[in-house]
Amino acid sequence: MKLINPNPFTTRPEIVGTFGVVTSTHWIATAVGMGILERGGNAFDAAVATAFTLQVCEPHLCGPGGDVPLIFHAVKKGKTEVMCGQGVMPQLATIAHFRKLGLDLIPGTGLLPAAVPGTFDAYMLMLRDYGTMKLADVLAPAIFYADDGFPVSEVVARYWSEGARKLAADPNAAKVFLPNGHPLKEGEVFRNPELANTMRLIAEKGPAGFYEGKTAEAILSVMKAQGGTMTAADLAEYQPEWVEPISTTYRGWTV
Repeated sequence: MKLINPNPFTTRPEIVGTFGVVTSTHWIATAVGMGILERGGNAFDAAVATAFTLQVCEPHLCGPGGDVPLIFHAVKKGKTEVMCGQGVMPQLATIAHFRKLGLDLIPGTGLLPAAVPGTFDAYMLMLRDYGTMKLADVLAPAIFYADDGFPVSEVVARYWSEGARKLAADPNAAKVFLPNGHPLKEGEVFRNPELANTMRLIAEKGPAGFYEGKTAEAILSVMKAQGGTMTAADLAEYQPEWVEPISTTYRGWTV
């Protein structure tokens, strides 16, 4: 049966195809995901490659220090699964600790409310159990764009401009996101070689390259300098959780 669209013109056309589809919030990340599929990777390989490229191209929205809930359907298991990559609070981040600092509300920004990064280990576990490609091959596109750079979009440029004062207040953030002392404008090329080097280390060592060793030491050094509560034990002990997805039925479909 052929479906006919009564209103054929649209600025958001329906995506159709016979091979596969990838969608994300940035065109470079989407292209990376399709490239992984075209080279023989499966959907899980493509998802992880897309996600890490987004960490490069849209760092105001996501990054390796964040957290992630993953919902997916693995054909080989025949069921829908959920992996909770939500970071837990550090063991020292207690109500008593915040009260000792004179706070009656946990801040919404800065390192005090920072949870243990969950994104990275969740993607690594999904790639290990369901992917088909080597970690180094999956990370290669993100490393390339972090090293070689990419043109900043209008949206990213606007966010960085609006947040310039906050970025300038943190020497580490200013060094990366305010090159030459100012936020990049639309079309200017943004490079993040330090992130590229971190990803290379991760590509070589896997999860241990993030939660232990040089990367963990760098995270904890900044935490200590800026009053954060995260410790080496918090990083080393973190593990994503498998969660049974909540579902219901609607007109014969499981939602």
